[in-house]
Order: sequence, then C-alpha cells, then structure tokens
Amino acid sequence: MMGRGEAGNDSVEIKVHPRQANTPAGSSPNPSQFQNQSVFKNWVPWLVPLFVVANVAVFIAVMYVNDCPSNSGSCVARSLGRFSFQPLKENPLLGPSSSTLEKMGALDVNRVVHKHQSWRLISCIWLHAGVFHVLANMLSLLFIGIRLEQEFGFLRVGLVYVISGYGGSLLSALFIQTGISVGASGALFGLLGGMLSELITNWTIYANKFAALLTLLCIIAVNLAVGLLPHVDNFAHIGGFLSGFFLGFVFLIRPQFKWINQKTCPPGYVAPPAQSKHQTYQYVLWVISLIVLIIGFTLGVVALFRGVNVNNNCSWCHYLSCVPTSLWSCKLHQVYCQVTIALPTTLLPFLSMELGSQLKLTCLSNGKSNLYDLSNNDSSKVQLLCAQLCIDRIISTLTKRTLSLFDLNVIQLVAFNMPPPVTTGGVVGTVSWDVVQVEVDS
Repeated sequence: MMGRGEAGNDSVEIKVHPRQANTPAGSSPNPSQFQNQSVFKNWVPWLVPLFVVANVAVFIAVMYVNDCPSNSGSCVARSLGRFSFQPLKENPLLGPSSSTLEKMGALDVNRVVHKHQSWRLISCIWLHAGVFHVLANMLSLLFIGIRLEQEFGFLRVGLVYVISGYGGSLLSALFIQTGISVGASGALFGLLGGMLSELITNWTIYANKFAALLTLLCIIAVNLAVGLLPHVDNFAHIGGFLSGFFLGFVFLIRPQFKWINQKTCPPGYVAPPAQSKHQTYQYVLWVISLIVLIIGFTLGVVALFRGVNVNNNCSWCHYLSCVPTSLWSCKLHQVYCQVTIALPTTLLPFLSMELGSQLKLTCLSNGKSNLYDLSNNDSSKVQLLCAQLCIDRIISTLTKRTLSLFDLNVIQLVAFNMPPPVTTGGVVGTVSWDVVQVEVDS
C-alpha cells in the first residue's frame, strides 16, 4: 500500500535475509532468487467493486423514486424523465430532493431516537446527494479499497468499511442533531485509518515504511484540516477515522518479520528462529483496540438514545468541525415564515392541501411575501420556499469531505414538522400555520 515494499507488485514483498548452512556438494543455491518472495495470499478483489455497483444502483433507485418532474416545476436534464435532477438551487450536486433522501434512509437523529429507526445509521452511508457526490466517493473507494482487499481479503476490508461508516454516523449524530445527512465519507476515512494502524502494527515487515507513513499522515492531515472549513461535517470523518484506526489493529494484523523469514527461507539456508508468530506489542495493541471499540460504541449508542447532545457538555468540540474566521461564520440562524392557504369559503369544511390550493408565504424577518401553487402537503418544499424568500441563497448545505477538494459528501436540508393547521375566520376563507422554521447559513 502506498509505497510499501520494494516493487509495485500486488502482493506484499518481504525482504528475506537467510544464512547459508552446509550445502551439499555440487549444489550452489542462488540467494538472489529468494530475496523477494510473496508470502501472503494475493486476493482477487470483488467486494469493493460490488460496493461501487451497489452504491450506484442505490443512487439510480433514489432518482427513480424522486421523480423530479412530478414535484418540481424546473428540473435539470428534464429529458431524463423521472431520473432528472432537482433544480441546482435546491441541490447543486445534481441529485434528488432532501425529502426523497429522508424517505430512502438518510440519517435523521429525530427518527433514529424517537421513532426507533436505528437502521438509518447504516443506510445513510449507501445514499448519495448527487452525481458529483457518488462519483467522487466511488473513485476514492476504488483507489483505497481495491489495494486493501488485494492484501487482506474481502471479509476484513468489508468489516472495516461498514463498521467505520457506522462509527462516523454515530459520532456525527451525537454532535449534529438537526437535519438529514447522507454520504460514505465516514467509511472511507475508516479505510484510511485502517491503513495507518496496519502500517504501525506490521511495522517490522515493510520496507520504505517511513516514506509510506509520512505520505499517509499527510493525506489524512490535509483531509481532516479541510473539515475545519464551514459547511463541512468533520465529526463523521473523525468518527470513521478513529473506528477504522482501531479496527486496523484488530483485523489487519500480520505475522512478525522473523516468523515470515523463517517460513520463506530457501533450501540450504537457516533463518533466525521465531518463538512467536506475532510480537508482544501486536497483541497489546489488539487487546487495547478491541476494548476501546467495545466501550466507545456502547457509550455512543447509549448517549444517542438518551438524547445527549455532546456539544452541551463540550464547549470547544464544535471547533473540530468548523473554525470561524473574519472570512466566514460557522453559525446557523433561524428564519420564520407565516403560511396562508387561500381557499373558497365553501371549501373550508373539506380543507385539504391536496386541492391544488394557492399558498401565500410571508417572511417574518423582512416582510416579503409571495404566492405559490402547492399541490400536496410537502413541508420540505414549503421550507425551501421560505428560505428562498427570506435570503438570497438556498437553505445551507452541510457537506462532508473525503479525499479531494471537490468531494462534496452530503447535502443537509433542515426539516421541521409544520404545526397543525388552524382555521381562522371562515369569512375570509383562509387557513394559516403559525410559522415555518428553517435554519439557514449566516
């Protein structure tokens, strides 16, 4: 992985340094032919490509369910029919609406805690907010995952990927408890964390290990540093990375160099004996990591379902996801709209949002109002219109980053349930909601 070993072969190359024993007369073994030997199985990767196919298939299914032409007046690439994309102002990543993502399994802390939908902690890592999002993530997965699966096999790499994704979702849910989120960056950062711990625990068997370590640390540092910018959910990155880091000590352990040297020693040579397959520090790291994972996940799940918001107990933790400067702010502000639905007075006893009513929105912060046609009771659409009316830009999106400056990993639209309708003054024939509350970027 990333500069390890002497050659660019798919398998790990181990340097063997045997000592010549008493060689039979007439035989002259050539040490050079045994210097580099593949001592580990070279797996044929199939799980990582399957993950890529599954993610793309899920995105296509989400776009089919989204059916933009039936719920939006203007769609991008409308010639694609129900696979066309939401307007760019709503989703700049060329993808579905937030309500569709929520329906298909996006991470929503309120639903996880109060509606017992804990499966969303896993389902959200298979959803993507748009074409750019799924493309960047899948390229990153292929770049990292293929090599890992070649070295360690589908089972261990698959476990690191899925459990790390769960860990990223869990930590994100403990710190960011409004809105919905999707993306696989937690799982991808888990693979990076696994690469780092695997290099540490298997330190004795690799050549050029300092160069590999430096390169890997630079990649990780740059991507975590990008998470300090606004609109970037760095908690999912940190949670996924820490999960993968400790999982690497558990699942990606290799035998020590002396044991490998002894097993690969050519005929006529004697290798120094190895008393144990693994070194003591490898066993210690294995035990410590397993204990940390069990305690960490247990405490995280208990805190989540008790409704704990870690930000309330940690005054500085929010700086791990965004550092405010004079150039940008990390705060979210709330805007409010009053909603009025104009109906003929005779229809008030049969009030329904499905009658194709005319909806009037009034922004309470600037006094602006406008009329809209709303064919169904879609609260997320009302909130979107409210945000457009109150500010010049759309509801703020929360993006996750993984491996490149162009990898936008999540779109998060804050969704609040609208209060129940209240009938007012049957003479004027209107129905009003008190307010629609939306969080927007400052």
